[in-house]
Amino acid sequence: ALESIDFKNALEQFQDLVEKMIVQKTKESSGLYTKDDDEIDYDKFSSTTRTLFGPAVKDQNIQAFFRKVMSNPDERPEWPEIFGCFTGERDGMSSPSEESMVLLVSEKRQITHSVVKRKDIIKGIVKVPLLHLTITASQRGVLTVFNKQRKSFFSYSFYFLQDTAWITGCDYLPNLKYVVAVTESTIILWDYKSKESKSYGFVIKPMKNCLLCVCTVTMADNLAKDTILMGDDKGYVYLLTITSDDFIMKQSKTGKISQFKILDSESFDIPKRKLHDDWVGKIKYFSALKRFGSCSTDSINSFVLDDIKRLEDQLPVKEFSVPKGVNAFTYCGKAKVIVTGG
Repeated sequence: ALESIDFKNALEQFQDLVEKMIVQKTKESSGLYTKDDDEIDYDKFSSTTRTLFGPAVKDQNIQAFFRKVMSNPDERPEWPEIFGCFTGERDGMSSPSEESMVLLVSEKRQITHSVVKRKDIIKGIVKVPLLHLTITASQRGVLTVFNKQRKSFFSYSFYFLQDTAWITGCDYLPNLKYVVAVTESTIILWDYKSKESKSYGFVIKPMKNCLLCVCTVTMADNLAKDTILMGDDKGYVYLLTITSDDFIMKQSKTGKISQFKILDSESFDIPKRKLHDDWVGKIKYFSALKRFGSCSTDSINSFVLDDIKRLEDQLPVKEFSVPKGVNAFTYCGKAKVIVTGG
């Protein structure tokens, strides 16, 4: 039984086994390898792995791991892959008795309701825990709100707003009770609760640079306003505060598109600051830290973590560099750590 095995020791032995395989494959490629009794073929790799980890590993994961090492020893796989983590989706779900005894993965639930058309992809998923809602945004303009049972609560297509622009991100405005989404050139505010036959909302346009991501700044107050952060393709981060009065005072003379009224972006005070020298890949506000984070593939200004006030002044920001930049990040309050992925 795996419980009786010193997992750390077993893992070290497994990693030694993989290193020997890589050395063997490298020598074979250079013509310097001579077969002997220590040769590691698939049968030996499989039996050794099963001896080390027992029933926690499955045949298909052993085969996939072995193929990856043999086909490209320079790009060695990570050890969690031997337990089925980070591999492709498999049909069906494992029963609890078949779960990995080392890394427990929660069961997946599939939403069968089709919310996007063919050749469309989901660009954003946001959970709203207090309201038990999940919001999705597709690249070509479909916003969908799901209720607690993951059934489609309401879905709306913004193809008529798009022209050639794609939706690049979404979030929820908790005070105004709107869904916010950004495209390459506009900001969409959708009143998903509207009972009209055609949905109601606002479009803020034009935006000079291509918007790539958006997030809500969650505050403790219950005022009729919300603040959002956005990142663009020039490395800028924007700060935009929207109140219910803006919906009345700042409508454009050009009228509306369908039931969506146009708000002139020039009428808003939108502070921005260039924090990166490349695209802003993700932006997030951490209420527990009272700080926002933004990341970029920029190798110099890869990750920024600071107060939103820094977007309205020119004081130095807290940042650090990572070769080839940062693509994703998250914060764990229990461990009090921020993790980045490059």
